[in-house]
Amino acid sequence: MAFEENVYDLRRDKLKQIEALGQESYPRRYDFTHTAAQIISEYSLKTGEELDAARVVVRVVGRIMAIRQMGKAGFVHLQQGGQRLQVYVKKDAVGEKNFELYKLLDIGDHIGVDGYLFRTRTGELSVHADGLTFLAKDLLPLPEKWHGLTDVELRYRQRYVDLVMNPDVREVFVKRSKLVQSLRRSLDGRGFIEVETPMMHAIAGGAVARPFVTHHNTLDIDLFLRIAPELYLKRLTVGGFDRVYEINRNFRNEGLGWRWNPEFTMLEFYQAYADYREVMQLTMELVEQAALDVNGTTKAKWTLPDGDQEINFALANWRRMTMREAIIHFWPEAAGAKPEMSDFASHESVGALVKRFNSAHSHMAYNPAEPTGKTIANLFEAVAEEHLVQPTVIYEFPAAVSPLSKNKPDEPDWVERFEIFAGKMEIANGFSELNDPEEQRRRFEHQISERERGDDEAHQMDEDYIRALSYGLPPTGGLGLGIDRLTMLLTDSHTIRDVILFPLLRPEKPQSKEPQTPHS
Repeated sequence: MAFEENVYDLRRDKLKQIEALGQESYPRRYDFTHTAAQIISEYSLKTGEELDAARVVVRVVGRIMAIRQMGKAGFVHLQQGGQRLQVYVKKDAVGEKNFELYKLLDIGDHIGVDGYLFRTRTGELSVHADGLTFLAKDLLPLPEKWHGLTDVELRYRQRYVDLVMNPDVREVFVKRSKLVQSLRRSLDGRGFIEVETPMMHAIAGGAVARPFVTHHNTLDIDLFLRIAPELYLKRLTVGGFDRVYEINRNFRNEGLGWRWNPEFTMLEFYQAYADYREVMQLTMELVEQAALDVNGTTKAKWTLPDGDQEINFALANWRRMTMREAIIHFWPEAAGAKPEMSDFASHESVGALVKRFNSAHSHMAYNPAEPTGKTIANLFEAVAEEHLVQPTVIYEFPAAVSPLSKNKPDEPDWVERFEIFAGKMEIANGFSELNDPEEQRRRFEHQISERERGDDEAHQMDEDYIRALSYGLPPTGGLGLGIDRLTMLLTDSHTIRDVILFPLLRPEKPQSKEPQTPHS
């Protein structure tokens, strides 16, 4: 910390010297003509002779990432928009005051440069500076080897430095933006309307999760931060929005992990007069197109401890299985003979499957008091999920874990629901929406009994939503797609913190002595 204090004081003194040269310490603007990316794109193939003949005059801006002084001349490397561009500074060209400014610059400072393009003796495309304008001082030293930091949370906590030092990190968030743009474009092109729904709810609904609680002072009521926009979006479908979507922030009061952050982003859409199979097909098409738009290919590298994988999101590569088929297909040999469909028919036979599985693996928690359907869903997670690297649709879920889904007509204990998996994690969840208000009430009442039994994630009763259904929700298919997790897959990022600009972290430990800053 003493080192940072010393650097801060030295650079603040340099800032005063820069002001003495007639430069503003914190100017308001700088008019540039080209970005670094534009120059590299348009002129990287031009020869030195072509550049000399054209005399391309430019005004560029950027952060200094390297300085090399050599007597009465020197070089700086500017970084702007994820690209780097070399600048040649010669005293005879920029003048004495500008060269004095040059000698007062530090790595991390922002400057503007006006000059012309040329190639150095080594052939590097560069700007020959005619003038320099000081734009901002970096008062704290940038790390020399950001990747070498032992405190991995520091990268997330100081994302502003992470983005400066690691172009690969910046590229992840550029790709995340492209992903969101692709999804919007695809849905808009299919006649969907984007909307915004409340983020504070009187009833935590639309998903099975523990909510965050806040308090509204004027109304003197507790409210819940949104765990899902589902029930509001379906209210809009009742009101005549036949194709509606929202890219939304959700908040769930649950654990932290490589796949979980309490605040996350989802796409949810609803399509009237469609069922879960039509939504399933649409979702696969959206994901395939997103991969193309983000990476230029349907294939994405996915690094695993046992070797690199290549996930292919092309439609022809997707696999579909029911939940029961997946359990049967991935059943481990050590647990004995593969189950049969009849083994999922009763509470006792499902319990026997769990005992067989745990005899070989001993890692699946089992509570005989839980509904049979919930046990089957837990068994699927334990048996099959770790094998789902390539895009896979798992469909037909137990009604016990699907309070908002429509029942299968031939098997009332199962519903028309699907989830999409890739990279060993769930990335999407969709279903044929339950639109029978009386059945919906029964489902909510069952969830209430689960809550009374101790399940604090069970769904609450929502009388207004039942009233909305009573006005008539047409046959509807809906989907929730995890933006963060899909970004992970498309950028080979193996923790959700790497694809959220500012993930939730524990409060920073107070330092014994903070560096002297203008606010201390």
